[in-house]
Amino acid sequence: MRGVPNIKESLDRVVATAQNGLEVIRYGSLETGTRPAPFRVEETVPMYRLRRYFPDDVAQGPPVVLVPPMMVSANVYDVTTDNGAVSILHRAGLDPWVVDFGSPDKIEGGMRRTLADHIVSIDEIIDRVRAITGKDVHLAGYSQGGMFCYQAAAYRRSKGIASIVTYGSPVDVLGALPLGLPAALVTPGAQFLADNVFNRIAIPGWLARTGFQLVDPVKAARSRIDFLRQLHDREALLPREDSRRFIEVDGWVAWSGPAVADLLRQFVVHNRLVGGGFVINDQVVTLAEITCPVLAFVGEADDIGQPVAVRGILRASPMAQVYESALPVGHFGLVVGSTAGTRTWPTTADWIRWNDGSGAEPETIEKMRDDGDQSGGTGVSFSSRVAHGLGSAAGVGADTGRELVGAAKSVSRTADAVRRESLRVLPRLVRLGQIQSRTTISLGKLMNENARRHGKQELFLFEDRVLSHRQVNDRIDNVVRGLIACGVRPGEHVGVRMLTRPSALVAIAALSRLGAVAVMLSGGSDLKPSLRLGICSLVLTDPANLDELAAVADRVLVLGGGDGRTIARADGEHIIDMEQIDPDSVEVPSWYRPDPGRAGDLAFVLFSKNGDNLEKWPVTNHRWALSAFGAASAAALSSTDTVYCLTPLQHASGLLTALGGTVVGGARIALSAGLDADTFAAEIPRYGITVVSYTWSMLQDIIGSDDFSVTDHNAIRLFMGSGMSAGLWEDLNEKFPRARVLEFFATGDGSAILANVTGTKVGSSGRPVPGVNAVAIAAFDMAEGRLITDNYGFVREARVDEVGVMLSKAQQQYEVGATVLRDVFTAGDRWQVSEHLFSRDADGDFWFMGHASAVIDSVDGYIYPQPIVDGLSRLVQVKHAVVYKVGVPGNEIAIAAVSKQEGTGSPTGSALRLALAGLTPAQRPHIIRILDHIDLTSSYRPQSASLRAAGIPAAGASVWYRDEEGRYRRLTKAIAHEFGWEPGAMAIRPAASPV
Repeated sequence: MRGVPNIKESLDRVVATAQNGLEVIRYGSLETGTRPAPFRVEETVPMYRLRRYFPDDVAQGPPVVLVPPMMVSANVYDVTTDNGAVSILHRAGLDPWVVDFGSPDKIEGGMRRTLADHIVSIDEIIDRVRAITGKDVHLAGYSQGGMFCYQAAAYRRSKGIASIVTYGSPVDVLGALPLGLPAALVTPGAQFLADNVFNRIAIPGWLARTGFQLVDPVKAARSRIDFLRQLHDREALLPREDSRRFIEVDGWVAWSGPAVADLLRQFVVHNRLVGGGFVINDQVVTLAEITCPVLAFVGEADDIGQPVAVRGILRASPMAQVYESALPVGHFGLVVGSTAGTRTWPTTADWIRWNDGSGAEPETIEKMRDDGDQSGGTGVSFSSRVAHGLGSAAGVGADTGRELVGAAKSVSRTADAVRRESLRVLPRLVRLGQIQSRTTISLGKLMNENARRHGKQELFLFEDRVLSHRQVNDRIDNVVRGLIACGVRPGEHVGVRMLTRPSALVAIAALSRLGAVAVMLSGGSDLKPSLRLGICSLVLTDPANLDELAAVADRVLVLGGGDGRTIARADGEHIIDMEQIDPDSVEVPSWYRPDPGRAGDLAFVLFSKNGDNLEKWPVTNHRWALSAFGAASAAALSSTDTVYCLTPLQHASGLLTALGGTVVGGARIALSAGLDADTFAAEIPRYGITVVSYTWSMLQDIIGSDDFSVTDHNAIRLFMGSGMSAGLWEDLNEKFPRARVLEFFATGDGSAILANVTGTKVGSSGRPVPGVNAVAIAAFDMAEGRLITDNYGFVREARVDEVGVMLSKAQQQYEVGATVLRDVFTAGDRWQVSEHLFSRDADGDFWFMGHASAVIDSVDGYIYPQPIVDGLSRLVQVKHAVVYKVGVPGNEIAIAAVSKQEGTGSPTGSALRLALAGLTPAQRPHIIRILDHIDLTSSYRPQSASLRAAGIPAAGASVWYRDEEGRYRRLTKAIAHEFGWEPGAMAIRPAASPV
């Protein structure tokens, strides 16, 4: 009868459900009858077991080493007999090997494993497999196992690796985080977990399984419901039963805490897989050094290894040929399931045969496309999720919600950036405001604070070696003991002349910790005067500068120079090798107190040239702190940055802004053994450089080199320094379009600091740095050499575009170093007078016009040198430019000299006029001479002293003069005689005057 239920069928269904359910409860799954593929363990060590599959039927093809993630069992490559990775690869004629890291919680010492332990193990395995097979290895890995493959290949610089194949392995982790989570939320959370949680506990296997399922809880719940609904139909469940059991029962192993902490710190917080500069076994590594071919499988519906994150390998490894194969699956479906069996593993086999030369290029791969410019997208489209089977109402709602969240994040990105910068900068400004004359603050103290805060995290990167904050701090303490053994006491002036190396930074910090004064010595002809002005007979140097210092100083202390070096001249009296002092044998006197420096104490002595005169600039701890905190805030430096510290430490920019800002920001410091295009191009990706420091024309030869080549996907976001010409600035903007230049202007003693933070106005000195001394431009009478006052007797501030002298507010009575005036703009105020001339535009940005002593007093009026240098430096043919004067005040002529950029020819008269078109004819130089070379100081500043000493240049084909209309023409002997410009003369005939 119609409507009467089939009782027998219902009873059979109930019985089958009960039988199958009992089997699942008893054994964890249904018995499928499948057996794992045969393998032999070729090597067993505490870190891993190395499996070789099908040992009795070894294929003649190339070996493939499969690497699992830390939290997934090695059996992920052998889940099913027919569709398992090892079986398919073996049937394709390849030789599959699998790395089995085991279950760390069941192995002695397993829960103490680090990330580096896994990478070093893979490095050893590659050598082992090569030794057994005699062939290069194809390295393949799923998820984090693929990240291991990238890291191991970079660690050994692709030696012995035929190719890399990865499956859902993210590289640009912050580019697309799982579940579309915002980086601003994940980064601090990951840092907290790495520093406070996973350094104490590990992740058990059950928690790893639960976390994986929570990535898509709707899918996990639906899968279980479907399993229960079909529990009566054994034949329908068996094809997927092995996969289900692996995902829900057997497939998960524990994570060791230190490895998770290192993973979070290096590759989530700092995102160093894509930026470079991650550390393995105390060695600095970058994916940019991968040169072997790469194939990355991309899951179009993968919410863990999202497409944008996976495609980060293209930007991270510019020297590798990178291909991709996109599949309509999620994360796990890339390696297990029907699609993996029909697409993933056959394509992998075809790829390996193609690279081995025994097959054609697979049709299912293509050159990887760059997703780097996507704004907030993950690469997982809504249609991909629907096509993947997430079409239920709950799934659609969840996925649509994620897309809406992504759109909201895009809208609020600017606000988030402002908030983050405020949270970063405000504590620094608050601390600056709390500094009084007796506040304890110094370089040594801040480095000690960083050591307590960051401990084992990296600080110095040099020659591929890594030193942590704690190691550097211990080294500083040891050098302090050595200084005490040599008789150095607090307050003593000690000359320092060292290359920019770790030993130099340690030496300066050690003097600060002791309370001594570091006198930063100039080299060459300025060495003796700087020793005399700095009042120091004791100097601290390195082997590279020993000969120069030993010839002029009473006592020389030698520090650094590398392992195994000896100082044959060391006699223990005149020359003392500090490396031979045992710090443990030094008795620390009772007067020693680490980091005693107060804000008002003298910390450093710097020197600057004013014409031919060497001037001394005393810098207190307060002034150093103002500069350091101001630089850190303006550059937004943090622990995620790696600063390429190239600037000489005797220069204010090197000591006050580059070193000071880096220490305050807690960033890593990368140092270089050389300054050339090849070294620069190699170390930028290797160290993961995000900020490059400079002085003057330091980067000119690098940027201008024909051999210079850096990928567009480098991590540099900022160039930070002072003295850069406008032309070099524009060249940097062209070479590094994603970076900006942060140009500082600081007086020699740090009393005033300006910063061009936005970088939009090339050549501008910017505006005063917040939290540092206030800066003003006072109206100045050049003819009288005095400040201009108003009707009430106070000094008048310069108007818009009016040239005046820069003043900085003297907030503390102990701040000295130059003339300090009272009652300047208002009653009771105190301002320090400089000799730097500036103008200020309508937007409030400062423009440097030149030092007062360098202004040319011509018959046409005053000519300011800096605008001329900026204009000429923009010419493609010009490498360096200087401006100097010859003659007597009132009848001086301005002479500009430019050196030619190699391979560009010589600038024409028309080009010179156009370069100076922004100046009136009267503001342009009277003579421009074209030279092959201009000398540089040790700080890379172009020098004009020798040119000025040579007087007026002789007429010739490379000398141009300005005519009445401001055009430039060749200077002939007749014209020179007419104007009274005699070759070599230091003055002009009174009867003659230039136009």
